[in-house]
Amino acid sequence: MRFHRRLLSAAALLPLVLVIGATEPEQPASAGVSGDGGVGASAPGTASQDTVQTDAGPSGSAAVSAAAVLGGESPDGGLAALAAEPGMVPPAPVPSRAKAPPIAKVKPLPRSADLMARATLEGGKLVVKEKGGKKTQLTIDPVLQASLTQILRNYETPYGAAVVLEPSTGRVLALAEHSAARPELRGLPVRAVFPAASVFKIVTGSALLEAGVTPETEECFHGGKRRISEKHLQDSERDGACYSLALAMGKSANVIFAKLTNKHLTVDALRRMAARFRFNREIEFPVPTDVSLAAIPEEPFSLANTGAGFGDVYLSPLHGALVAAVAANEGRWVDPLLFEPEGPAPLLPVEGEPVLSPEAAKALTVMLEETVTHGTARAVFRERGFRVDDAVGKTGSLADREPFRDYSWFVGFAPKDNPRVAVAAIIVNDPKWRIRGTWLGREALRLGLERLPAPVEMTAPASAAGKH
Repeated sequence: MRFHRRLLSAAALLPLVLVIGATEPEQPASAGVSGDGGVGASAPGTASQDTVQTDAGPSGSAAVSAAAVLGGESPDGGLAALAAEPGMVPPAPVPSRAKAPPIAKVKPLPRSADLMARATLEGGKLVVKEKGGKKTQLTIDPVLQASLTQILRNYETPYGAAVVLEPSTGRVLALAEHSAARPELRGLPVRAVFPAASVFKIVTGSALLEAGVTPETEECFHGGKRRISEKHLQDSERDGACYSLALAMGKSANVIFAKLTNKHLTVDALRRMAARFRFNREIEFPVPTDVSLAAIPEEPFSLANTGAGFGDVYLSPLHGALVAAVAANEGRWVDPLLFEPEGPAPLLPVEGEPVLSPEAAKALTVMLEETVTHGTARAVFRERGFRVDDAVGKTGSLADREPFRDYSWFVGFAPKDNPRVAVAAIIVNDPKWRIRGTWLGREALRLGLERLPAPVEMTAPASAAGKH
């Protein structure tokens, strides 16, 4: 590693280097024993104009996009009306994950937009200098940011990002990223180039709750772990296992989500729920953030596949953390914040925009808890010495074939009953890998809770009892 001559010592530069994440990778730590989404195993298989869009464009072009999503119908008044509703139609053509995965063409965030790269450490806080010389403090926790960045570097992740935020206020505490495959690449936390995979089951599960399906509702199934066929949608004598909706969320049971989508959801219901979770809609943030595109087709089998997490749906890590935060906030969407407010008054929880009823959000939280207690993240969250009590979340995984890329997600929050931290973690691996998204997500939760301790409850001393 070479530095240009500066009047600063290497010791003074080190903390800032770790926080900003713009240098070469560190030497990797040795890989450990393999685990379910954990460490050391082998897997089987700019906001710029030319990447995922951020503009809906005029209503006419939106209607054309609607035609593509709805199966090639001619744009007409009906499609135009649909496109006029926020999020109901993708604002640009949705890439085919099988034919044109968008990560292959992602470009670095421009330096002017990369606030993390421009930030400097002053008095233990990260600040950016605006035009005119004014300095603005970021909400980022420098220690947490440095810790997560160092993890990504140590394990030489081909592409990786972790976002940590405070759900009640939207304060973003970490936007960590690293790419060993493309060291010059910046901006991964805000790029919607990652397939949402089974994280989209949060949206499907929410729509099912509104359709009257309860977490206790059981559905029986067989097969479908890697792919779903139309025969899986029909009840069969071969259905040898039955899960509740909650357990199906925890175990990420694809066939159950496909069957329940086919039985209980219309295309309109799933599109509207996705729009409420801000798919196909802009997310206001100081760093230009890609729109998370979601193509939700009308054809029944394709709709069922999408409900199970196999559709052409994309998600940025920042958006992933905000999706998890909806359940943490009793069903409310809270916009993300990157600038600390001026003045001595603390930032209070905001009301937010309703996405789910408080009852539905509570039921969704019960379902997400199954992921950690009995489902796909159980082994990682039970690792001795690294447990995170009362965590809930959702995993997701998909793979590109040519070239091979293994995408693994974790989104979630903790503690369940008094959420202080919401996270999203994404890792894109080669055939040989060291960590996956679930492991990184657990570390983001664990380290985030260490940096954002629970508020101290004030109680009156016993001697004051009865005094007024």
